Amino acid sequence: MSPFRSHMQTALDEAAAAAARGEVPVGAVLADPSGRILAQAGNRTREWHDPTAHAEILVIREACRRIGSERLIGHHLYVTLEPCPMCAAAIAAARIARLYYAASDPKSGGVAHGARVFRHPQCHHAPEVYDGLREGDAAALLRRFFAGRR
Repeated sequence: MSPFRSHMQTALDEAAAAAARGEVPVGAVLADPSGRILAQAGNRTREWHDPTAHAEILVIREACRRIGSERLIGHHLYVTLEPCPMCAAAIAAARIARLYYAASDPKSGGVAHGARVFRHPQCHHAPEVYDGLREGDAAALLRRFFAGRR
């Protein structure tokens, strides 16, 4: 087994790039079981006029395409913000092994808040969840972004 290597900095870089495009600054990275990055993305909902173009969905789609499977068994997802219910459901459907997220989202989160998708009886797979990884950095990026819009 490979030693733990966080890819949260790459996710934060993707979030910053999303903010520069006028998107809500959320970034995601999907790594294979050995830790190699398969996909990385930031939100593109406004740019693509697509409400499903969340960073998590984009990296899941790309990683699945790259490995030729709808299942990402053993893979790890790094996200700068607690996934929403839509993204949490996609994470469960893809059978992702571990989810690392930075900032909590009491308003729209779907993991520790709101719908708590992985705790629902209809959820067929729940990843290991690790929260708070680089939380301060992710929260600061979000605060700066929204402060500039108020």
